[in-house]
Amino acid sequence: MKVPWSGFPLKALVDYAKPLGSAKYIEMFTFNDPKMASGQNSFYPWPYNEGLTMAEATNELAFISTGLYGKPIHKQNGAPLRLTVPWKYGFKSVKSIVRFTFTDKRPKGFWEQLQDSEYGFWANVNPEVSHPRWSQAQETDIGTQEKIPTVLFNGYGEYVADLYKGMEKERLWA
Repeated sequence: MKVPWSGFPLKALVDYAKPLGSAKYIEMFTFNDPKMASGQNSFYPWPYNEGLTMAEATNELAFISTGLYGKPIHKQNGAPLRLTVPWKYGFKSVKSIVRFTFTDKRPKGFWEQLQDSEYGFWANVNPEVSHPRWSQAQETDIGTQEKIPTVLFNGYGEYVADLYKGMEKERLWA
């Protein structure tokens, strides 16, 4: 889905934080307040978390969304801060971020904790690797409802393919 987000480059946050040279990943966490968000009373492993490699986090396309359609972002869209990585699946775009952690250990994200065979850390848009329960080969254009072929890395390959060089044999899904 194409959405007119506004915000700032995630790299700016990384530069501001000045993580130790040993940091290989950035992990982001949502708020955790079951009194406000009743769904957080469930058996799921709250708070929601997700991670990126430092190379992914400092890529020019990775950014923190603070607005939508020219206005401040609403709670339902991920306020106060939302990760936006347009070449990755939406579940990687953690919403309502309240904490960032830099670490040398690969974080295990929310959905990976629940079902690592379906939602792995390296999950990308790869039409040649089907999800265990559905095909990745096509997607639906929201405006026309037309089925169109899915493009590797959502069409951002020229900007992000180098991040995954040497991983050609990885499934880039689970």
